[in-house]
Amino acid sequence: MKTFELVAPCHFGLEAVTKKEVIDLGYDITTVTDGRVGFIGDADAICRANIFMRTPERILLKVGSFKAETWEELFQATKKLPWEEYIPVDGSFWVTKASSVKSKLFSTRDIQSIMKKAMVARLGEHFGISQFEEHGAKYPVRVFAYKDEFTVCLDTSGESLHKRGYRLKQGLAPITETLAAALLMQSGWNRDHALVDPMCGSGTFVIEAAMMAANIAPGMDRAFISETWTNFIDKKLWYNAFDEANEMVDNQLLETGMTAEGKKIDIQGYDINPDVIPVARENAERAGVDKIIHLQVRDLADFSHSGKAGYIITNPPYGERIEDKRNLPMLYTELKEAYQSLDSWAMHVITAWEDSEKYLGKADKNRKIYNGMMKTYFYSYTGRMTNQNKPHDFGKKA
Repeated sequence: MKTFELVAPCHFGLEAVTKKEVIDLGYDITTVTDGRVGFIGDADAICRANIFMRTPERILLKVGSFKAETWEELFQATKKLPWEEYIPVDGSFWVTKASSVKSKLFSTRDIQSIMKKAMVARLGEHFGISQFEEHGAKYPVRVFAYKDEFTVCLDTSGESLHKRGYRLKQGLAPITETLAAALLMQSGWNRDHALVDPMCGSGTFVIEAAMMAANIAPGMDRAFISETWTNFIDKKLWYNAFDEANEMVDNQLLETGMTAEGKKIDIQGYDINPDVIPVARENAERAGVDKIIHLQVRDLADFSHSGKAGYIITNPPYGERIEDKRNLPMLYTELKEAYQSLDSWAMHVITAWEDSEKYLGKADKNRKIYNGMMKTYFYSYTGRMTNQNKPHDFGKKA
């Protein structure tokens, strides 16, 4: 079967987690750059990567790359790409997004327009027509320009992969599903340990954790734009990948809350806001994991847990509104006290508040993570864990 170079855009600072996901799926890595992991895969890989990967924003198919410093060079280089190998005569195609960093060609609107014209010229010559009705399957193109080097890709996902389909409602400052999954993997948590988010909001961390625990593929209940690309992706490949995802689900765990070994899953989410817990419950129900998550209205100051070992992972407020900043020192102090009241636990906190360590204490690890354009910090506290309960490799499967 023909192979392609695929690209998995991910959050800056968490490329290693996405790389591990690709390797676990059985594909060979080609490149790892800031916010992007490249790998080789066939049409089946397009289906499986979209359905099974938890951390990328989307899966892209690389059509080609080139250097262009003038508009004419951009037109001619785009025209040389083998568009007819991917887009049929009735296909609908456009440059849905272009980005340009440190490049002479910086007008993204002009990049989009000129590349579309070049695609029309190439496909027109190949199919022997001058106009395209574009009433068939959709083939969106994404372009990245960095220092005059252009990378041109087809977007196989359509809607971003963080849109799992379960979060129809959300809190004031939600964390995306892909970032939550990546941070859970980075933390080292697996279902053998308790997990608590004491400021859970709409429940993204605990829902993603429960889906991981039950082996629910994040894309198994949604559609992808490339499902209609039957000119080079056989529909059977999608059916097979969805069947594979369904067979992997741990239905016993979802029904009983117990693993096959008889261990009870302990995943809990609390929030002081009584309005968000019903939202979290609705989201958990849509995700199919409501029976294995305990959600409760509870003040952080009342936090407690009797478990010997576990993980706190949370996305606390960080002063999005000026009036909230006055409350942050007390809030982060309460979080520190909650953690110190536990036995052999780890705590992982993502926040944009730069004074966090003044009140949480110095972290064992501090990783910069870019959440969109916002710089955040992922603080890891593992010093209270015993040697037996040190974090597992972040890629270890439940």
